[in-house]
Amino acid sequence: MLIEHDGKRPQVDPTAHVAPTAVLCGDVVVAAHSTIGFGAVLTAESGPVRVGRHCVVMEQAVLRGVRAAPLEIGEHCLIGPHAHLSGCRVGSNVFIATGAALFNGAVLGDRSTVRINAVVHIGTRLEADASVPIGWVAIGDPAQILPPDAGDEILDALDRQNFRKTVFGTPPPAAGDSAMPEITRRYAALLARHRDDRVLGES
Repeated sequence: MLIEHDGKRPQVDPTAHVAPTAVLCGDVVVAAHSTIGFGAVLTAESGPVRVGRHCVVMEQAVLRGVRAAPLEIGEHCLIGPHAHLSGCRVGSNVFIATGAALFNGAVLGDRSTVRINAVVHIGTRLEADASVPIGWVAIGDPAQILPPDAGDEILDALDRQNFRKTVFGTPPPAAGDSAMPEITRRYAALLARHRDDRVLGES
């Protein structure tokens, strides 16, 4: 399904294929010979989404562009089922496996690999040919690649990356307070802009 959002329409090359249950919303471009699978969502919430030539975005993957971090995918990339990409830049010939998550400001070099359920966190830069193992976490620039049981080290690195401000735009709450009321207010206002979207039809 193609949806106009904020006055911008998806653009799909005539040689590309978008499954009928996929959703492309707003400033989304799908280049030649790429395929978007069933149930995938490509949404330009506040920034564009660009998918290069000869890419495959598999079932139920979510690709989201944000204002400070457009989402850009190079050529000959495969995005696995249930992967989640937000505001990141992916080089060419990259493999992102099932359930992987890439966050705002992440940059993946050419021929890099993010394996099943691995995470590439905010502002992280993976060099060309780098690989994040199954379930591991990459964080920082240059990237540290940490095992999933290195929780304290991962949290410390996220604090240094200022995760809360980068993703939510909010300062840390005072002791005994929660940032969630402000975070949910902001997200609700952002998502409420979809009230004015216009369905253009199937791709």
